[in-house]
Amino acid sequence: MWGIIATWRMALEGVTESASALAAGKPVSSAVVDAVATVEDFPYYKSVGYGGLPTENGDVELDAAYMDGDTLAFGAVGNLVDIANPVRVAQALSRQRYNSLLVGQGAREWALSQGFADKTMLTDRAMQHYRKRCRETLDKGLSPYDGHDTVGIIGLDKQGSMSVATSTSGLFMKKRGRIGDSPIIGSGFYCDSETGAATATGVGEDLMKGCTSYEIVRRMAQGMTPQRAADSVVFELEDKLMSRFGRVGDLSVVCMNNKGEFGAATNIKTFSFVVATANQPLTVFRTERLREKTHYQAVDDEWMQAYAARIRAPIEEQS
Repeated sequence: MWGIIATWRMALEGVTESASALAAGKPVSSAVVDAVATVEDFPYYKSVGYGGLPTENGDVELDAAYMDGDTLAFGAVGNLVDIANPVRVAQALSRQRYNSLLVGQGAREWALSQGFADKTMLTDRAMQHYRKRCRETLDKGLSPYDGHDTVGIIGLDKQGSMSVATSTSGLFMKKRGRIGDSPIIGSGFYCDSETGAATATGVGEDLMKGCTSYEIVRRMAQGMTPQRAADSVVFELEDKLMSRFGRVGDLSVVCMNNKGEFGAATNIKTFSFVVATANQPLTVFRTERLREKTHYQAVDDEWMQAYAARIRAPIEEQS
C-alpha cells in the first residue's frame, strides 16, 4: 500500500508527481517534501512560498515543517525571510539532534550556512493582492486577517514509512513575528508510522487550542477510522471554542492511517483536498459539512477550470 493526501487544490501538481514516485516504490520523505516544494515554487498561490502575501510590514515571513513518522524526528522554521523552499530547510533541521525549530534571523542564517538559496520571495503580484486586500478590509474598517491556506501533505510509502510536511505564509497582514500552527508539532502536523498522520489548515490560533493534528493521530491509534477521528476532533473543538471562547475560525484537516485509509474534516464551505492511494485514483475532492460529518465529492471539469481562471486572473488596481 502507498498513499498521499494534501490540503487544497493547489497541491495537485505536486501530488501528481509524488504519487507516481510512491507508486514506483520511492521513499516517502522525498515525495512529500518535493510535493510541498512544488506548491512553494508556484507564484500564483498567494498563501505559500514564492508569491505569498506579506505581513503588515510588507515582508514575506514563511513557516514550514517536516516530520519523519519512523523516528518522530521533526524540523520546522518560522518567520523565515527570503529563502527558497522553506520546507527543505525544515527537512534538513529534522536531521539535527537539537535546534529543531528555528525562527526569524536565526533560521535564515542557518539556512544560508547550509547552502540554501537566497531568494526574494515577495512578488509584484503579491503586492498587488496586498493593496487590493487592504482596500477591501482595512480601508473599510474590517478585519484584515484572512488568507491562511496552508499546504499540508501526508505520505505513506510501500515500505510502510510515513512523513508529513507543511508550508505557509500565514495570515494576511499578520504582525511581524507571528507564528501560526503550521510549524508547531502536534498542532499543524503530526506523524507516527505506527499509526498515521494528520495536518491542518485554517486559523492557527484556534487550531493550536486543540493540539489538533496530534489529537487526530491519537484517536486513530485508539481505533477510530481516519474520517471519524477527523470529524470528531474538528467538531468537538468547534463546539468547545464557541462555548468557552465565544468564536471560532476556519478549521480544516486531512489525515491518513498506516493502511492508506484517509479522512478530511472542515467547518467551512470551500475546503478542498487531493488524494491518491493504491486503491484511490488521484482525485480532487471538495467538501460539504452535513451536521457533524464531512462529506466530499470529486470536483468536475467546470470547477477545475473556474479554479484555474480565478488564481490567474489579473488583479484590478485602482488608478
